[in-house]
Amino acid sequence: MISESVDEAVRRARVAEAEVASWSQAGIDEAVAAVGWHCYREENARALARLSEEETGLGDAEAMYALQRRRVLGILYDLHGVRTVGVVEEQPERGLVTLAKPLGVIAVASPATAPAPGIICNALPMLKTRNAVVFSPNPRAHRTALATTEVMRAALAEVGAPQDLVQCLPVTGRDAGERLMSAADFVVAIGGSNTVRRAYRSGTPAIGAGVGNPTVLVDETADLDEALNHIHTGAGFNHGTSCSSESNVLVHRSVADDFRDGLVRAGAHLCDAAETAALVEALWPDGRTLDRDLIGRPAAQIAAAAGLTVPDKVSVLVADQPDAGQDGPLLREKISPVLSLSEYTDFDEAVRLVQRISERCGIGHSCAIHTNRPDRVMRLAERVTHCRVVVNQSTMTNTGSFSSGVPFTTTLSSGSWGGSGVSGNVTWRHFLNYTTISRPVPERVPDEAALFGPYWDRAAARTTEEPKAA
Repeated sequence: MISESVDEAVRRARVAEAEVASWSQAGIDEAVAAVGWHCYREENARALARLSEEETGLGDAEAMYALQRRRVLGILYDLHGVRTVGVVEEQPERGLVTLAKPLGVIAVASPATAPAPGIICNALPMLKTRNAVVFSPNPRAHRTALATTEVMRAALAEVGAPQDLVQCLPVTGRDAGERLMSAADFVVAIGGSNTVRRAYRSGTPAIGAGVGNPTVLVDETADLDEALNHIHTGAGFNHGTSCSSESNVLVHRSVADDFRDGLVRAGAHLCDAAETAALVEALWPDGRTLDRDLIGRPAAQIAAAAGLTVPDKVSVLVADQPDAGQDGPLLREKISPVLSLSEYTDFDEAVRLVQRISERCGIGHSCAIHTNRPDRVMRLAERVTHCRVVVNQSTMTNTGSFSSGVPFTTTLSSGSWGGSGVSGNVTWRHFLNYTTISRPVPERVPDEAALFGPYWDRAAARTTEEPKAA
């Protein structure tokens, strides 16, 4: 049953991909715009957001609605006017012409968190590059994945494009996902570390999302109100289900009390030592593994499960960590609106802590800094093994922003640091093969002296000084 379902999906995808392989840029762009519009339409976006919350129990429908529309808009903005068909680059001085071609059938392992936006925003750049895509969703989000692909398939049919360019497997589970990865031409794995490892073991070229959550550094020169707004909003957005939600904060001791007061005013609850211990016990019952029934839930619901009494309107739970250098569950992945807070006095020590925390919860992912000192931004960026250093913004901008140059994506790779072959955001550029035509040009003669510098000068001097034979 599983093998037949997967093989049939891949067969249909290959037929569809072959059909659009000869399409013009205009035809492809029309299909992409149609799919984007159907996913952006309010009624469709709201229906998918409601279904996602109902099925998975993760996140907030209103947040997922806003997330889907913003990401669709961002992806389409990044794709607008981009050439992905035929000649995409010419270098006449080098005699080179580059043609873009599709990868073929792409298998995507998609997570249960924000499943509809994740599926849509992978499909759009894959369609733009004339690929077919088959999704293997997390079983917890299977109905949402099927409904999302049906919206896109209806849009493709409207413009005369083959619907099988976008499919969702009718079966779920590890066996189905692994068979799809082996049968496809390329794999994109989003989700937990086990999913990413299976993608790389499949024998098919693969890109994996990086694992991790951001640590944020707030120094004494930061605009505190701005930093508070970004951190509080990011930590609580969609109940903290994004890997880019602010997760840990290191704040300079001189502004720490003001920072805490600001979090309370914004709607956070500061846990005392006893409440922090109860929170840890509720979220990590065995001290290591997150309680899957509590992740992605509202802060007040998590607090109630821990025996804490907080107002229903509380959006973030803040737990003090007196020593951020010590390992503990609160400094690892949370997937919930929970923020750890630690103080520091020395900036260089804070940078070392940012690196140390990332080594435990996801090296290579991202970090952030709120400061008015450009030199500190560079010191942080130079010393950490992260693909992204976010400055005076929410780390939610990792996945794309209209107020920075970060490209929109749902796949945040973490470079070799995090076990990925890609360092940075995965975009349409990663879904193309290239054919290069080379023609003869006038011969270029290397200048040895320019290339070898002082080494060439020394060699020339030795040649001049050698005594002539008698």
